[in-house]
Amino acid sequence: MPAPIRLRELIRTIRTARTQAEEREMIQKECAAIRSSFREEDNTYRCRNVAKLLYMHMLGYPAHFGQLECLKLIASQKFTDKRIGYLGAMLLLDERQDVHLLMTNCIKNDLNHSTQYVQGLALCTLGCMGSSEMCRDLAGEVEKLLKTSNSYLRKKAALCAVHVIRKVPELMEMFLPATKNLLNEKNHGVLHTSVVLLTEMCERSPDMLAHFRKVSLVPQLVRILKNLIMSGYSPEHDVSGISDPFLQVRILRLLRILGRNDDDSSEAMNDILAQVATNTETSKNVGNAILYETVLTIMDIKSESGLRVLAINILGRFLLNNDKNIRYVALTSLLKTVQTDHNAVQRHRSTIVDCLKDLDVSIKRRAMELSFALVNGNNVRGMMKELLYFLDSCEPEFKADCASGIFLAAEKYAPSKRWHIDTIMRVLTTAGSYVRDDAVPNLIQLITNSVEMHAYTVQRLYKAILGDYSQQPLVQVASWCIGEYGDLLVSGQCEEEEPIQVTEDEVLDILESILISNMSASVTRGYALTAIMKLSTRFTCTVNRIKKVVSIYGSSIDVELQQRAVEYNALFKKYDHMRPALLERMPVMEKVTTNGPAEIVQTNGETETAVLETKPPPSGLQPANQANDLLDLLGGSDITPVIPTAPTSKPATAGGELLDLLGDLNLTGSPVSAPAPQIAQPPFLLDGLTTQPLFNDIAAGIPSITAYNKNGLKIDFTFERSNTNPSVTVITIQASNSTELEMTDFVFQAAVPKTFQLQLLSPSSSVIPAFNSGTITQVIKVLNPQKQQLRMRIKLTYNHKGSAMQDLAEVNNFPPQSWQ
Repeated sequence: MPAPIRLRELIRTIRTARTQAEEREMIQKECAAIRSSFREEDNTYRCRNVAKLLYMHMLGYPAHFGQLECLKLIASQKFTDKRIGYLGAMLLLDERQDVHLLMTNCIKNDLNHSTQYVQGLALCTLGCMGSSEMCRDLAGEVEKLLKTSNSYLRKKAALCAVHVIRKVPELMEMFLPATKNLLNEKNHGVLHTSVVLLTEMCERSPDMLAHFRKVSLVPQLVRILKNLIMSGYSPEHDVSGISDPFLQVRILRLLRILGRNDDDSSEAMNDILAQVATNTETSKNVGNAILYETVLTIMDIKSESGLRVLAINILGRFLLNNDKNIRYVALTSLLKTVQTDHNAVQRHRSTIVDCLKDLDVSIKRRAMELSFALVNGNNVRGMMKELLYFLDSCEPEFKADCASGIFLAAEKYAPSKRWHIDTIMRVLTTAGSYVRDDAVPNLIQLITNSVEMHAYTVQRLYKAILGDYSQQPLVQVASWCIGEYGDLLVSGQCEEEEPIQVTEDEVLDILESILISNMSASVTRGYALTAIMKLSTRFTCTVNRIKKVVSIYGSSIDVELQQRAVEYNALFKKYDHMRPALLERMPVMEKVTTNGPAEIVQTNGETETAVLETKPPPSGLQPANQANDLLDLLGGSDITPVIPTAPTSKPATAGGELLDLLGDLNLTGSPVSAPAPQIAQPPFLLDGLTTQPLFNDIAAGIPSITAYNKNGLKIDFTFERSNTNPSVTVITIQASNSTELEMTDFVFQAAVPKTFQLQLLSPSSSVIPAFNSGTITQVIKVLNPQKQQLRMRIKLTYNHKGSAMQDLAEVNNFPPQSWQ
């Protein structure tokens, strides 16, 4: 056979193809020639043919038929053949194909080869595509090369060890002795790969992390980092005037892992982090990358307050950078730290607000989210002014989120009710069509509860909708208010601003215009018709006109309007004596919450005491609680919600714990810096428990049960009975941990059928010690007036071995004495 063409000629030929079909024809022709050469066992040109096949593979054409030829090249004694063979193995083979196991022996021999470059090829291949079986077989050879004095091999062996650890984590201890001297190497390549290896070991094993903290790894890393900062110009490692920024970034990441939740390690690295933050040049992206890693490290360890302020100031400087990516990174980082270092972030408020005017939509969104996080009682007026301006000029995709954020911030920090109402009305006027559905009932509730502002509000709303019905939520709120307080509008009893002169007919003209407007939705027409009906008891001269309008809509094609009109007609005729009572003014709407009379709330840097209502809802009225619908996901419709007291490290937000029963929902409550106080008990649980003796003697005969026992976590229930109220059973849970590591952030939650009522008290701790050396206790009080068999569904969340754990379980084995 003639000699096959060279790779260079093949590339030149393929590039001359004018169409895809012409290229495919060339590839198929060359593949046929390569197959023929493989079948004839042509050893002379096997290397050339495999090289051409790899090029075709890079173009996207099938090349799997060259896999065995790669193995033959690897077995060759020529370095040129091995180089192409190993390259082909890395490209054409992976651990899903059994063929790769055939090369295990060749790699083992090459790892012990006398030539470092052959050893390097074997290390690269094993580190790229080695399966768990290959890693187990060859880990010993890798560990030997990790101890060699050859820098070229040590850096490749370190990276190969990272791959071995990822595939077979239990082999991690094999490489521990070899890591002792890695950081003493002067070669930057070895230092870089060594830091990568140490980072992988610390991230994958808490035991390794504890070991490296004990052996003083932090001082070694600090010394290396200090030498990099203080060293003079080195052309070999210099990048834009900074000495080896890649190694600096890797060391900073490892320091972040070592200093997290460790006081001694954090203290040892505070000085070097301050030096990096102050001495790094910021004119180039290289310096910005190092500063960003420094900021992340400072924020993640237990650093000094001054150092944290310095980090936030660095992020503030990033906001002034012309590079959009740097500005976005700065906004994202500030958003993560705003709750813990609120006052420091507040200093950059003007710069953050300026980012709302950026042309980049991603920067706008981050700036909007951060601006809402900065709002508090001191700056609410200024921040709302900026955010309202942003709402007026931003793209439609931002309006819904911005409007919702303004609603929440205004509700939380409003300096006065008038300001609150004016702000909400400004939002509805600016972005009414984009606000979420819950905005209308929330504003109606706000207006109802602001009794002294009724005349002012109805006058402002009346003027806002004159001739413009495009903002449907605004029209709906205005229609409701005119129906409720139309008499105040006509009488002109507004003290806050100059009253307007409006007649009854003018008010009805507006509402009738809403009914017939093409822009009015069906829901809006319903609001308008109901408002007209209410005015029949508030107006005196236009009752006949109201009757006529209502009767017209009794034959409307809109079923909702027709039903309303028919019922209202019946009120005018058959039940006219009941009409004034049915249409009287709505009472003040009270928010219902199960929290105690007072709790400490952290609100964007301001700690204040919030007094919470605990009045039960009126009989016959069920509050619209979305959480009850969501709880159906727990299974069955007979589950009643339970609001547990949050642990000391969790925020006690109203309703937040209830929704947590469903999983990790994104709630917007601010974190609580102080321990959450115990939630006040409902009266039914306090009755009979406030006098001695608390529990009667029959409690001693109730056997305890094991409610949960899995993954080393065991939860036992013990029972006591109230002496004066036999319907109340007190359950004490005891959570113990038999594993070798403690369980942190432990939260116990529960739900019971609706025939029961249940209250969770504060737990004794949120950390369960290891080796059963201690327990967490928590008290559950259950009211069972019907003496039914007790059933409970529990949810457990905690952190263990660096991972977040979560589990659901049902407890149905309660002893009869606990509920009979």
